[in-house]
Amino acid sequence: MVRQAVLYGLALAAVALLLDWLDYSHAMRLHSTEFYVLCIAVLFVALGIWVGHRLTPSPRSAMFVPNAAALQSLGISAREAEVLTLIAAGHSNKVIARQLAISPNTVKTHVSHVFEKLEVASRTQAVDRARSFDILP
Repeated sequence: MVRQAVLYGLALAAVALLLDWLDYSHAMRLHSTEFYVLCIAVLFVALGIWVGHRLTPSPRSAMFVPNAAALQSLGISAREAEVLTLIAAGHSNKVIARQLAISPNTVKTHVSHVFEKLEVASRTQAVDRARSFDILP
């Protein structure tokens, strides 16, 4: 953590030094104004790319394996996990019932059990909580 703070501090100092040099050389009219605009534009493009790379989460690997320990500790059955996966895909209860060849009332029961076990009140919260436990990709 300290090393990262030192590196960020050095990078910030280097950028500040570069900006001061650009300001000084612009005041002395060493180069045309377009050169300074280009330098600052390149600096901000590089900063934007770096920030975007740091803030964008890396994609998960293609081979996602659900956290079996979390499933077991929460008491989520295999069928409830299937229903949760289909909820995450955005399917309605009727579509889930058709895909799993069960009645819509059974789907409602599974959904209510999943909500209870994850301690949530909505489908969105269930998906978020399941992703936080690495149950869903």
